[in-house]
Amino acid sequence: MFTSKYTYLLLNLITIFFPLVLSFDKKVAFFKYWRHLATGMLVAGTLFIAWDVWFTDLGVWSFNSEYLVGINLLNLPIEEWLFFITVPYACVFILKCVEVYFKPKSGQWAKLVSLTMITLFVLASILNYDKIYTLITCALCALFLTIHLLIFDFEKMAGFLIAYALSAVPFFIVNGVLTANPVVIYNNAENVGFRLGSIPVEDFAYSFLLLLITVTFAEVSQELKVNSRLNHLKSLA
Repeated sequence: MFTSKYTYLLLNLITIFFPLVLSFDKKVAFFKYWRHLATGMLVAGTLFIAWDVWFTDLGVWSFNSEYLVGINLLNLPIEEWLFFITVPYACVFILKCVEVYFKPKSGQWAKLVSLTMITLFVLASILNYDKIYTLITCALCALFLTIHLLIFDFEKMAGFLIAYALSAVPFFIVNGVLTANPVVIYNNAENVGFRLGSIPVEDFAYSFLLLLITVTFAEVSQELKVNSRLNHLKSLA
């Protein structure tokens, strides 16, 4: 397997390159959403960095120094910090493209899928209470998916689910490189041991949760801004 200390860094750069360049497309105009995205990324990033530090200290996973530039913050490689910027950015960009170009409207199938996912996440966390990666990831997915659905309608969820399905393709490629080399090394005693290629199945739930939290708080930020403008206009009327 090819070894380079820039492997993880290059994966981050590749992940964000095209979404960043295409952010100025007139139809999607993703750059106008940056302010709200920053809010979502700040909330999600804070949670996930704390989670990463904790799991690294526990030995749930570790990082292979052969593929890292060697700069660490809070015992995490700088590339891992960048991961929580590049991946959410790319995934939310996909979501906004889905909303603009596909305009998903049907919320019924999204309702069925969402409720099914919550049930499966709860069952997975209960059945794997002794595996901390599976337990924490599935329990948080069930919790935040429920919170998201209480705030937004199922039609909003339809676009999210489509975007997540589309983002799973580049995620499979990028995370496949991270886990195959491996750049990230997992303690299999803390997960169910089932992998898609070289990727632990929990990583797909982890990615789902990262995108879900980012989008939830970004959308809340946008709605608060819209409501503030409407209230201001009413006060002038």
